[in-house]
Amino acid sequence: MLRRLVPYLAYAFVTVVGWTSRVRVVRGEIRERLWAKKQRFIYAFWHQRQVFFTWSHRGARAAVLVSKSKDGEMIAETMRLSRINAVRGSSSRGGAAAAREMVAILGSGWDVGITPDGPKGPARRVKDGTVRVAQMSGAPIVPIANAQSRRFVILRAWDHFHIPLPFSRAVVVYGEPIFVGPDDDLGEKAAEVAAALDAVTSEADQLVA
Repeated sequence: MLRRLVPYLAYAFVTVVGWTSRVRVVRGEIRERLWAKKQRFIYAFWHQRQVFFTWSHRGARAAVLVSKSKDGEMIAETMRLSRINAVRGSSSRGGAAAAREMVAILGSGWDVGITPDGPKGPARRVKDGTVRVAQMSGAPIVPIANAQSRRFVILRAWDHFHIPLPFSRAVVVYGEPIFVGPDDDLGEKAAEVAAALDAVTSEADQLVA
């Protein structure tokens, strides 16, 4: 019963956070520019910051990779309430099938979202799956981050998970798209994506400090 209730409680809580926060978007024109070219893309964001995106990207024409765990089931349901689709899989369970599904989704005219260090870490280390999907699809990776002036940090979590709080100054920051060519080294590209994600995350934190 509790697991069935959690997504509704989470959705309601994030809605209150969004309604009471002052949100600023930095370089949002990056995605507008890609859409204008009919170029779909891969949102990449650290697992630590995923909660606020269920508000800032509510109703987005996107599908986000969510693990097949029981916790993943609650996250997928929260996303459904937020009008965001889910692709079920992870690096350890159903990864190959999920990658093929994301490539198909990109080809159908939707964007996809991935937490490159999820679902279990190591924190802020980009796994090959993210860059492999970019290479297979030809879609660029767009690093994004968010931060809030008021937030609760779960220090015991492997990534020091952030829970945004109401009445915050909030920011969503976009980075420049990263393309992965057919001959590119995936390890090098993963390092490039990680550096870009760290940069936009640090920028977001500074903007609400």
